[in-house]
Amino acid sequence: MINLQRTQMFVAVADTGSFTAAADALGLTKAVVSFNIRQLEGELGVTLLLRSTRRLTLTEAGALFHQRSVALLKDAEQLQDDVRANHAGLTGELRITTTPEYGSRVVVPLLARFSQLHPALRVRHVSSSLHADLISERFDVAIRLGTLTDSRYHAALISHFSILPVATPEWRVNHPVESLDQLAHADWIIHERLASPLRWQVKDASGAPEMLEIKKAPRLFADSAQALMAFALAGSGVALLPEWLVRDALDAGKLIPVLPGYTFARQGIHAVYPDARHVPAKVRTFIDFMRASVN
Repeated sequence: MINLQRTQMFVAVADTGSFTAAADALGLTKAVVSFNIRQLEGELGVTLLLRSTRRLTLTEAGALFHQRSVALLKDAEQLQDDVRANHAGLTGELRITTTPEYGSRVVVPLLARFSQLHPALRVRHVSSSLHADLISERFDVAIRLGTLTDSRYHAALISHFSILPVATPEWRVNHPVESLDQLAHADWIIHERLASPLRWQVKDASGAPEMLEIKKAPRLFADSAQALMAFALAGSGVALLPEWLVRDALDAGKLIPVLPGYTFARQGIHAVYPDARHVPAKVRTFIDFMRASVN
């Protein structure tokens, strides 16, 4: 039978790269950690770590054991949290990642309320424009917007939101856009993760589908929706942005919709998690809470 405490020590050593750092992280002495790793290797009958004066290296068996151990420890933690949650409410830690914009505007306020409802639960939120590897970075759930492409994970639909092209009133006066063709030749500000060619299916006022494909090569690119909106507010052209992000600017008249007679397909808000076999109670409960709150 694998000893989970020794397994946890091994994962800490592998992650930190040293016995000293692992011991500090676990609140143990270096001697205790070193002894337990030797015992673990003896029980398994394999060498997990190659030791040198400069660094530690995982053997092939060690790399495999580390990969499986991370999942094993996660399952053990989830089992403990679920059993405790069934008796005394949610406990443990909920690790969640979102984009900075949607996180600060929507998810963080919801997490604050969720935390008040479950005072024994620790909440850790990480903002990033990049899509994290949920397994290696040990996130319980990621809130992702738009079209999902990573098939390794499972997703629960939370809600939908609208996207619309916007610009400043001043830009619109100087660059009249009265047709889809004029919009295709406008000065666009583009998110750098969009695939080429830049095209979207839109619907006109009667609901008939048409295709919008940008014909004029964009000069401005950005890696976040917040940066796209900043370019648009500076009068640099047209940006395609989520309605929840630009609502305040629209209400204040700082931005206006461009060619509002056409609508783009609504986008999804998804809660993405790594394991469908055992979805922790804290993840299920937060997804239900967020779905009820957003809708």
